[in-house]
Amino acid sequence: MNLLPPVFKRQLASYLSAPATYLSIALFLVLSALLGLHTSPLLERSSSDLQGFFQWHPWLYLLLIPALSTQLWADENETGFGDFMKTLPVRPAELVIGKFLAAWVVAGLALLLTFPIVTVVNLLGTADNGVIASQFLASWLLAGSYLSVGVFICALTRQRLAIFILTLSLLLLASGVSSVLDALERQAPIWIIDSLTSLSPLLRFGLIDHGTLTFQDCAYFISMIIAFLAATTAILNYKNS
Repeated sequence: MNLLPPVFKRQLASYLSAPATYLSIALFLVLSALLGLHTSPLLERSSSDLQGFFQWHPWLYLLLIPALSTQLWADENETGFGDFMKTLPVRPAELVIGKFLAAWVVAGLALLLTFPIVTVVNLLGTADNGVIASQFLASWLLAGSYLSVGVFICALTRQRLAIFILTLSLLLLASGVSSVLDALERQAPIWIIDSLTSLSPLLRFGLIDHGTLTFQDCAYFISMIIAFLAATTAILNYKNS
């Protein structure tokens, strides 16, 4: 993994130099503020946590994550840098992990820029900052699991539009599990419903009650990230063989 840091730094620099990155983050911040503050009783009830604010993040990530995913390999293909990279001793695992970490850092930066909301909650009431920190961590883990899906899609195709549409479609499919469970609630055995609930990142995130993030929740998101990154690495190894 000697070349992992250079891959990470180059991808991070690519994000920071792309106007699309700032537009995506700005859209995420504006929608977060509008939906979190104006469609929930957050300010009126002087909440000690940000449950009403974070409940929109799974849906807002459906815009931010596909946008970040389209920038992972598309620029390299257009400039021919991908062919040059094949001549270097960079292993597929280093490319996958380095690019994923850079995208995850950018997603974390977008999340940290919502920090003024925490200041508002502290000024208006007695905020439980421990719970709020747990909610931020849960949201960042959710973003990571979504990004791992985007990285996987990038291994299948390098077309920007295809990456965006496929990533969005797959994440929407995962998000729609809740509707399926509502329809099956009185028809399917409880163990089937529990199994589907445990497999859906959105439902798992929704079950985190008022920022109570358990070790099992962390393990779930991390396992999902590792699984998709491993699958991406396997696809790249197959294509390069």
